[in-house]
Order: sequence, then structure tokens, then C-alpha cells
Amino acid sequence: MSYFGLTGNLLDVDLSTGKTSVSKVHRITYRMFLGGRGLATYILWRELGRKWRQVDPLSPENLLIVMTGPLTGYYPGIKLVVSGKSPQSNGVVGSAISTDVAYALKSAGYDGLIVRGASKDPVYIYVEDDKVEVRDAGRLWGLKGSEFLEALRKDLGRDLPSLYIGPAGENLVRTSVVMSRWFHAAGYGGYGAVMGSKKLKAIVVKGSGPLPKVANPEEFLKLRYEVLDKVSQRKTFRQWGTTAGLWSTGHDTSSEPIKNWIEEWHDNTEFSHVVMERKYWVKNPWADWGCPLACMKVSKVSIDGKTYYTDGPDYEMGAYLGSNLGVFKVEEATALSSLADELGLCGIQTGNALGFALELYERGYLSREDLGYELSWGDFKCLSRLLEDVAFRRGFGAVLAEGTYRAALKIAELKKVGVDELLQYAVQVKGVGVGAHGIRSRKDYPQPIAYAASVQGGDHTSVAGLPANSEESEAWAVLIDSGVVCMFTAIDDTTMIKYLNAVTGWNLSKEEFYGVIAPRILSLQRILLLLGGSDVVWDPRKHDDNPPRFYEPLPSGPYKGAKGDSEEVKSKLKEYYLSLGWDELGIPTEETLKKLGLYDAVEVVRNLRKELTT
Repeated sequence: MSYFGLTGNLLDVDLSTGKTSVSKVHRITYRMFLGGRGLATYILWRELGRKWRQVDPLSPENLLIVMTGPLTGYYPGIKLVVSGKSPQSNGVVGSAISTDVAYALKSAGYDGLIVRGASKDPVYIYVEDDKVEVRDAGRLWGLKGSEFLEALRKDLGRDLPSLYIGPAGENLVRTSVVMSRWFHAAGYGGYGAVMGSKKLKAIVVKGSGPLPKVANPEEFLKLRYEVLDKVSQRKTFRQWGTTAGLWSTGHDTSSEPIKNWIEEWHDNTEFSHVVMERKYWVKNPWADWGCPLACMKVSKVSIDGKTYYTDGPDYEMGAYLGSNLGVFKVEEATALSSLADELGLCGIQTGNALGFALELYERGYLSREDLGYELSWGDFKCLSRLLEDVAFRRGFGAVLAEGTYRAALKIAELKKVGVDELLQYAVQVKGVGVGAHGIRSRKDYPQPIAYAASVQGGDHTSVAGLPANSEESEAWAVLIDSGVVCMFTAIDDTTMIKYLNAVTGWNLSKEEFYGVIAPRILSLQRILLLLGGSDVVWDPRKHDDNPPRFYEPLPSGPYKGAKGDSEEVKSKLKEYYLSLGWDELGIPTEETLKKLGLYDAVEVVRNLRKELTT
């Protein structure tokens, strides 16, 4: 076994001391965890696992991990995974982002970067091959997205690949993101807040070396051309990207968030990709480094004399900052998406929290006195103001900055009402707002246990399903996020594993991946999720479930009356857990842990099981 496709090196930067170092990753470790999400999970377990519950995600003790994978730079398209202990779930989320930092990092000689500790003053990390510096970022702190990029360009004299945070991350907003370029984000997990807690404004990387050699060049080229050909045939996706979902997911499959998921169906033809394409797209298509799909589009809208730019917006951003808030004017949904980008906010998580607040306001749980102004569905001005209040933790925005679940806890305390009374309106799973794909109509991709069983909570890019050893399961997301590749250019598991073998020379079989590697990574993520944190611990008997709203019947549309079945969910949860070698509570058995080579997790799991069953 070799380091084909990998450098074998991890860069380590301690912001508390300013020291940097390079460590080697053993070949066996790569073979066990691949890279990306899998390797990040292993590192977090190795360094923080024994004290996981005591580690505050926003403390210097947490690690920020930026990781490539064995397919980074080789498979069409480019992705990077950002991870750490999540300020949202208290577990581990592998949050993928499209960024040229991915190939730059590998070209500089590193498979990943581990950031530990915290700086007293704002800094950014500058990497140029073997030259690593922690530089002053005082003049960059407080800048919004486009302001930061312009200032960095002037500072460096050119554009260089970078990851950065906006004001939301600086203010430790749990729904903040790690950004790249102008519109890209690692949205799930809240890792913008982790960067902010470390006073880390950005990571800038310049790599000048070649990518590592591949094990089988002939097979690699053959597969690459096959994938390029198949991906380039996805013409509809190339023309409209995910933005097309604003119409199809709402009208055709009745699974789009509308007014905090009260509804999931609409027939508003003005709220569609067609209108955006005709009126507002100024660049179509737009592609990331090495991507043949080019699914992105640049939008430009003007409202009240102010101009906004964003990507698309893509379906998730458009839905959560559009229909979910009662906004059905595409120019307003585009402007809200642009504002979220500039502030460094996750459109999904922040939109989820705003929708929750809007419904509570409508139902009388919140008032004008609480917010300082009126709040109503579809009101662009008040929604823009609320987005900024969240990013800067102003007024009631500071409550919503905690994310939907923690906001519910705070509001219940403030209003002296039962937490469960408010949580019935919170459309989240284990602290993570669900993606913009409902399960009630059963016509969209998530299965009934998609979010309930996911080790990443409400993350729509990592949903659980049956059979567990297939592309219907979370194991498929593990392959994509550990590879690391874009889910939109991924073909099928057979092709992906062949591609992985051509690059690495591992001779990995589909049976080994689904039977050992994926369960190993998922088991570690599951253990860390259930260990939780000092402020929130998840009980699988209560929290392995869908949001209460998904058990309410759809009020209209072609699938009117459809709803989730709680008994079916319980049954499928057990089936899914048992197929992974976990018990009925979803805790990996000792036998499974030993089979997966996770011997050091046995005692931790034994204590966890005792805690949950006594």
C-alpha cells in the first residue's frame, strides 16, 4: 500500500502558541478512514473522544479541521470538508464546500490542516508550500464577504484560494458558515463560529507543487473520461442547477418548506428558476475548478436602489430564505440569499430559525416588544433586518443566533412555557435544521428515517436509509465526503470505488466499504453525537425522530393529507441500526466495535449504554 493520491502529511497550526508542525498519517489509517469526513472524525475521536462531553465547541480546546480526500484534484469538480465538534449538534459534521483551497492545499504538500487553540487577536493563516505564517488580520476583522475578498486581494496583490468567515462567525453565531470565494459555504455544523472563537478570520493557501501520482494511470484516465462524459450529459442540471427545485420540489413533489413547513406545496409560477433565468442571471453557467457540470449561476437584483449578487440562489438558499419565510418574489429571495452570503450565515440554518420565529410571532409567543419591530411573513424589510440582527447578535437576534433548538430553550425560559410546547414548531433534528426536503409526500429523496437516523442530524446531504449497504444509506454520503467529491458529479458506488482504487491502489471492494469502512466512520460519529456536550445531550429514545411537524398532514396540494408514520419510523430505525451492528437504541455493540477495529471505544460505549438505560 502506498501514498498514491495522498501526500501523507497534515499541517498543524496552534494559534495559542503560534507554532506550526507537520505530522504523518499512517497508510493503514488512510485505508481505515479514507480522508475528508472519515479522517476528520478519527482525529477528533483520537484527540478529544475521552473528554468529548466536557469540550465546549467554542473553546480553544476544540479543533477546526480542514481536510481533502484521496480523490481531491483527480475526480471532476472540487470539494473540501470542514469539521470539528459542532456548535449545533455537539457531534461531528463533515461539512463540504466547493473551494480551490482543496487543490491548493494538496499542491502545497498537505492532505489537511488542523487548527487548535485560539489567538488573542484576529489572525489569518497563510500557507505557501512549506512556508506557514500566522498573520495579523486586525484590518480584516469585521468585514463582510465581498469587502474581505477585496481587502485580501489588495493585501496580497492577487487572488489566492481562501476560506474565511463573515461577521456572523466573528460573533460566534451557531448558524454561521465557513465561506469561500463569494458565494460558497460549508453550511452545516456551525464551523464559522468555531473559526470566530479562535479569532481566525481566514485560511489562505498557495500551492505550487504537483498532485501526488496515481497508482494506475491508464485505468485512472479511462475512468476520468467516462465520468466526464456522463456528467456532461446532465444538461438540465447544467442549465438550471439546483435552482430548478424552487418549482419542482414545491409544485411536483410537495416537499418544499413553506412558512416554517406549515405547507410544502405551491403553484406560484413566478417563484421559479424560469423567472430567475429570464430576468436575473447575469452569468450562466459558472463552474468551480475542474468541474464539467457548471451548475452555478450568478444573479444580480436591485431593490430600493441597492444591488445584490449571489449564486443562483441554489435551491436550499432560495427555499429557506424564500418560501419558508413567505417570500415568493424571486428578487427578494435572491437578495436575502446575497445578504446571508455577505454576513457569513447559513441560509438553511438561519432560514430555519427565522421561520421558527415567524411562526411563534404569528401564534403570539413572541411580540413586537420582544423583537423591537413587527415581524410578518414575506416582509423583505423586516426579514433583512432580522438577518443582520442575528449576524451581529443584536436584540432578539442574539436568541436566534443560537440556532432553532437552543432558541426554543431560551424562549421557553423567557416566556415561562414548556419547551416541548415550542419544539413542536421547531423543524430540526438534534440541533440541526433539516434540509429543504420534506418526507411527508414521499416523492422527494429522503426516506422516513432520513433525518431521524442521520449522524449529522438534519443534514440533507447525509441522510439515512435502507438498505444500509447501498446508495440509499448514509454510507453513500460517507463515501462522497471522505473521498472527497461533489455529490452532483458522483456517478454510482461501483464507479466511485473503481475510481478510488485507480488513484490509491487500495483494491477496495464494495463489500469492504459498506461492511467495514462506512460503519466504522458512522459508528464513531454516532458515539460522539450521543456523548453530546455540557449544554445538550441527545437521548435516542426521544431525539431519534422527525420534527413533530412531519407528523402533521399536508394541508393542500396533490398529496394533501400525507404525513409521516411514527410507528413506521420506529420500526425502520431499529432495522437500520441492527443492520449497522448497533443495538435498538442505535448504540454500536461491543462486538461491532471490535469487528471494526475500534477497541478503544468499547469502554466509552459501555458507559454510554449504562447511562442511557439506567
